[in-house]
Amino acid sequence: MWYSKSFSELSTNELFEILYLRTRVFVVDQKRVYQEVDEHDPESIHVFDLEDGQIVAYARVFNQNGKVTFGRVLTNPDYRGQGLGNELMQHVFTTIQKDFPKKEVEIEAQVQVEKFYQKFHFQTQGAPFLFNHTPHLKMTHEIID
Repeated sequence: MWYSKSFSELSTNELFEILYLRTRVFVVDQKRVYQEVDEHDPESIHVFDLEDGQIVAYARVFNQNGKVTFGRVLTNPDYRGQGLGNELMQHVFTTIQKDFPKKEVEIEAQVQVEKFYQKFHFQTQGAPFLFNHTPHLKMTHEIID
């Protein structure tokens, strides 16, 4: 079942499952050492699919520099290949339309997922740059009404 919750609406177990999975994917699997839990978590809307008490897809959405952004986009490795990434993006866009209407969308995407975001009409802006020791790209999307 899909959810879109503010930080204060998350149950303790949901928060644990989110942070556990994000650390598994972005720190352990990608072999990156960085501050994965950050100051954006409390101000974010957390979008996730919960199946049998387990987070299977996740992203967070928040305001940044007058625009809306989202990140920490992931599918649980045990559930990949089932189209959850596409479903997640639809729920991210629904959250943006509801909670951040008419805001320009700007993200910092890892280089290897550029084509994934291009499927959703994101356009690459400029050259790759390093963020937390990983090549990223700035990508933008038209204003969502």
